[in-house]
Amino acid sequence: MATWLVIAAEKRELDGILRRFGKPAKLDWPAEFGCEVQWNGDRWLLVANGPGPKLAGDALEQRTQVNGIISTGFCGALDPALKVGDIVSRFSDIFSTDRVAVTSAEKRNLRAKTGAAAIEMEAAAVAQKAAEWGVPFHCVRAVSDIAQDDMPLDFNLYRDTEGRFSRGRIAMAALCRPFTRVPALLRLDRNCRIAAESLGDFFANSRF
Repeated sequence: MATWLVIAAEKRELDGILRRFGKPAKLDWPAEFGCEVQWNGDRWLLVANGPGPKLAGDALEQRTQVNGIISTGFCGALDPALKVGDIVSRFSDIFSTDRVAVTSAEKRNLRAKTGAAAIEMEAAAVAQKAAEWGVPFHCVRAVSDIAQDDMPLDFNLYRDTEGRFSRGRIAMAALCRPFTRVPALLRLDRNCRIAAESLGDFFANSRF
């Protein structure tokens, strides 16, 4: 039996995996969310601790015996050919940074500068920890916003002192312009659900 440690930013990024892997058991882990499941004869430790490299690194301070570490969750497309729900599974195709790419112009600039297909916030820190642990690293991301999309808000403005997004402050900001921001947030939420299901399908049908 192999043991795989899967790190995400938010629990919702793991929902598609959990729907396919079955009933989880609680996992004692220094993170906002942790559970353990069995799938295809392997043990899966699913952990989420918030966005950004610091929180991802904090979730990996407790070293344990695993066969590999997988960074997963949502990503923003930089490649205009990518669609919502598409999987990006080569780390070399991903630009990892501690901020959300908010506008389509910012995404175009990052695409030109880095050549990356997608952007996310935790994979580089997780890859570093995997190297420190001496175990294989994988990155599996699903697109939640396409390159042509602007975000409904600059989410970078609504992070708390630890780096987590403040849902309350985001809701208040949306209500300041309810006719434009609320529908846009609902579309993003729908896209995130699609991305979570794509991740679930990918993990259910893959062997690492």
